[in-house]
Amino acid sequence: MVTKLSHTSFFVNDQEKAYDFYVNKLGFKVNTDATMDSGFRWLTVNPPEQPELEIILFPANGDGSFDDDVKNALKLLLDKGVMGAGVLYTPDVRATYEELKAKGVQFKSEPKEQFYGIECIVTDGCGNWFSMTQPKDGM
Repeated sequence: MVTKLSHTSFFVNDQEKAYDFYVNKLGFKVNTDATMDSGFRWLTVNPPEQPELEIILFPANGDGSFDDDVKNALKLLLDKGVMGAGVLYTPDVRATYEELKAKGVQFKSEPKEQFYGIECIVTDGCGNWFSMTQPKDGM
């Protein structure tokens, strides 16, 4: 029986830039940052209140396991910034928006009331975008 998700991957076009965004700007914690014998960098981070979930910041150029068609497709999607990776929770989206904006984080939209709460759209600068959401009470 499967009981939980332990790892998930965000494809990124630049691991150093992704490290800066997730660790220095969002405040995620580095779980693993190791170079394998093949030279592949295994970089995982986790949200500070969710240490059991490791997010692999996976380079879109792969570790030698992707063929050129896959690498080119990932590069195209990341370069266009269309990889939507999920929802980031915050208890105060407006304050978090201002804090991240002051750190140079780019947004596709400002905080706006939605039926499910307050949401803005944030980009990681590595090809991914996220809904950053403060859910309505009780949701």
